[in-house]
Amino acid sequence: MPPSHLLTLLGPAKAATKTLLNQPRRYNSPVNLMPFIEISDLDDPRLHVYRNIKKTNLTRWSPQFIAEGKKLTIRLLNSDFAVASVLTSDKHVDLLTPHLRDDVPAFVVPHQLAQMLVGQTFHAGMLGCGIRKIPPTLDDLMKIERRHLIAVCCGVENLENMGGIIRAAAGFGATALLLGPGCCDPFSRRALRVSMGSGLNIPIIDAGEELSRMLIMLRDQHRFNLVASILDDNALRLRNCPTEGNVAVLLGNEDAGLDAEWLELCSHRVTIPMHSGTDSLNVAVAAAVFLHHFAENVNATTLMDDDC
Repeated sequence: MPPSHLLTLLGPAKAATKTLLNQPRRYNSPVNLMPFIEISDLDDPRLHVYRNIKKTNLTRWSPQFIAEGKKLTIRLLNSDFAVASVLTSDKHVDLLTPHLRDDVPAFVVPHQLAQMLVGQTFHAGMLGCGIRKIPPTLDDLMKIERRHLIAVCCGVENLENMGGIIRAAAGFGATALLLGPGCCDPFSRRALRVSMGSGLNIPIIDAGEELSRMLIMLRDQHRFNLVASILDDNALRLRNCPTEGNVAVLLGNEDAGLDAEWLELCSHRVTIPMHSGTDSLNVAVAAAVFLHHFAENVNATTLMDDDC
C-alpha cells in the first residue's frame, strides 16, 4: 500500500484508489516472457530510478538513462541496448505486451499513482531504463568499407540542440557522432526525446579531451576532410564545398562557435549564407543542412547495399 500521506493527496479519489490497490490484478504476457509485475507501493525500491524524474534527471555519469514515452520505450526495447526495466501504467499494458523481452522486468503501476511517482503528468504512459553501452572505437568504425560522414560536436550544451543533431546525423546516415569537451549528455531524457531515440541507432563517442587527437587521426590516417561550420561572409559557401571523400563536420557552441583549436585542424571553413537580416541558423538546423549536403555522395553505396 502507498504511504497514508500519498493517499491523502488523492483527495476525493481516496476511497476509489484504496479499492483499486486492494484488488489483485493479473496481466497476460506472451509465453516464455517475463510476466508483468504489478506494484502498488510507491516506495518500492525497484521504482527508484523512475522517482521524480523531472527533479532527479540522471546525469551523463550514470550508467543508466531514461527513455520517456511509448514510442521511445518501445524503440529502446527493440534496440541492442540492455534494458534494466520498463514501467507502464495499467492503461498501456496491451500496447507494451508485443514488445516485451524475456530479460526485462516490466512494472505496472495504477495510472492514478503514476503521476505521483514520476513527479509530473504521466501523459507518456511508459518509461524505460536503459543501460549505456561502450561504443565502438573509431579504429573499429574505420574498418567498415564505406565513405564516412561524422558529425562532431564541440561544446554543444543545449539538450534540444543535441537531440536535433543526433536525429540529423542518424537520419542522413552518418557513421558516428563525436562529442568534444563541454557537450551535454546525449542520453538525457530531453535529448533522447528530441532525437526520437535516434541515439539508440548511431554510435556516439564521447571523445572529451581526446577530440583533437581523434580528429588528427581521422585527417592524417583516414584522409578525412575536416569541415568547420562557421559564421563568416568571407568563408566558403556550403554549396561550393566539395563532397568527395570522408568528411567530418565540426559544429560549435551555440554562442561562441568553434574555438581556434578546432578551426586550425580543418581543411575547409564553410558557411551557410543568410538573408533578410537573419544572422544564423540554430546549430541543430545548421547541422542538418550541412549533413544533407554531404550525405548524398557519402551514402550512395550504403543505400544500394540496403536495397539488396
